Amino acid sequence: MSLERSLYEAMLRMRMVEETIAAIYPDREIRSPTHLYIGQEGVAAGVCAALGRQDVVAANYRSHGWYLAKGGSLRAMVDELFGRATGCSGGWGGSMHLIDVDAGVMGTSAIVGGGMSHAVGSALADRILGRAQVSVAVFGDGAVEEGPWHECLNFASLKRLPVVFVCENNLWAAFSPLKDRQPPVEIHERMKAYGIPSELVDGNDALAVHRAAAVAADRARRGHGPSLIECSTYRWLEHCGPNDDVAQGFRPAEELEGWKARCPILRMRSLVTDEEDRSIRAAVMREIEDALAHARRAPWPEPSWKPAYYEV
Repeated sequence: MSLERSLYEAMLRMRMVEETIAAIYPDREIRSPTHLYIGQEGVAAGVCAALGRQDVVAANYRSHGWYLAKGGSLRAMVDELFGRATGCSGGWGGSMHLIDVDAGVMGTSAIVGGGMSHAVGSALADRILGRAQVSVAVFGDGAVEEGPWHECLNFASLKRLPVVFVCENNLWAAFSPLKDRQPPVEIHERMKAYGIPSELVDGNDALAVHRAAAVAADRARRGHGPSLIECSTYRWLEHCGPNDDVAQGFRPAEELEGWKARCPILRMRSLVTDEEDRSIRAAVMREIEDALAHARRAPWPEPSWKPAYYEV
């Protein structure tokens, strides 16, 4: 399979899975808060295509795309969203806490910037044990305002750790635009203070993201230390949930429409034939239907403990 076809398929799969989640969410079968990745698929697809299964990713709460792109089980993910015992976190973690160690998904975190220290710790272990693995730390522009961001960059640079820092700059933290939260200095340019090579790429161009990630991963694997990739992208839906927040006045409609015109999937649509597109969509829909059916009949988790105030 060509790289282009692989990237298109990965992005379309993410999109279709999340569109299904958004469609059924009002039915309340899924009680976990969901931060949907629709619009940002090019970043996870491009980065993960440059990684091996042995490499690890520590992502944030907008987690579905990264989990799927890295090879996490869709069945286990949907089971987790439904709160079932067969979920990837035993039904206790929900949408924001996905894990598939075999696939290299070392857990996603609801804490802003929380996954950065996990990736740096994993990279330190790899260095100590002499493993030729790469750790990827995924975070949004909001994490730049957190203390661990600075600490992790400083430590990774000092120890020349095999980490690739990936910033998904989607311009918004909940309802606050980037320009109201940070000084007008590009995030990737701030890496000069840490001596870390950095690059700004169009996050909606999966091929461009892949090229940058391949260079950064190779650099880390050869012992040359960390890199940072800032990916310009945009989430289409509200910060948390399946709805469009433009109608509420939180974001300008023209901004959203401008980014929709730059859809990462639409951008690569011409690289597959109509027949290939239909085939991919049919296969993904079968997989989604199987995962939903499995989740609906899966058992609920049994609590191993009860707080003192618990009453049946």
